[in-house]
Amino acid sequence: MALEHAILISLSERPGTGYEIGQQFSRSIGYFWSATHQQIYRTLKKLHSDGFVSFESVAQEGRPDKKVYTLSEAGRAMLAEWVASPTALEPLRSEIGLKLRAADLGDLTQIIAELREYRDRAASLLAVFQGWERDYYPDPDSLTGRKLGQYLVLIGGVSMHKHTVAWCDEVIDRFSRELDRTGLAASTTSS
Repeated sequence: MALEHAILISLSERPGTGYEIGQQFSRSIGYFWSATHQQIYRTLKKLHSDGFVSFESVAQEGRPDKKVYTLSEAGRAMLAEWVASPTALEPLRSEIGLKLRAADLGDLTQIIAELREYRDRAASLLAVFQGWERDYYPDPDSLTGRKLGQYLVLIGGVSMHKHTVAWCDEVIDRFSRELDRTGLAASTTSS
C-alpha cells in the first residue's frame, strides 16, 4: 500500500485540507498507516498533478488561502481498481523479534524490562481500540458499507494487539524462568 491510497481513502470519506487529512491520520488512519504532514502535503501535490484529486481554494482572513481537496472521478476509479487488486502477504518485520534472536548477547534483565514497556504500549493501544469498538460499534452485526469496513480494520487491530500482549507475556515468562534457572537474576541485581 502506498501513502497515495491512504490519502485517497481519507478523501473518499470526506473532503479536507492537508491539515485535516493529517488530523485524520492522527486519529484513525495513522494507527494502520502513518505519515508526516510533510509527506501528506507532498503526496497531495502529486495526486493533484496526476488528476486524482482536485481542490478548491478557500480564502482565510490574515492567512494564505487554504486548499480543500476532494477525490476526483479519476481518483475514485484508481482507488476502486487498487481495492480490487490482489494484496501480497506482507513480510513480518519486527525489531523486537530481531532483538530476541540475539537476547543471549545482551542483559536479559534489560531485555525483559524493554519487553514489559513494549507490552504496555501494545496494551494501551488495545484499550484504545477496544474503547472505539465499544463506543462506535455497539451493534457490529448491523454495519454495512464504509462503517463495516472501518469496523473490520478496527477488530484486526484489536486481534493484533491482543496477540502482541499475549506473546510478550509468554516471552517475559520464559526469559524470567531462564534468569531464575541460570542464576543471572541474582548476579545482575547484586552488581
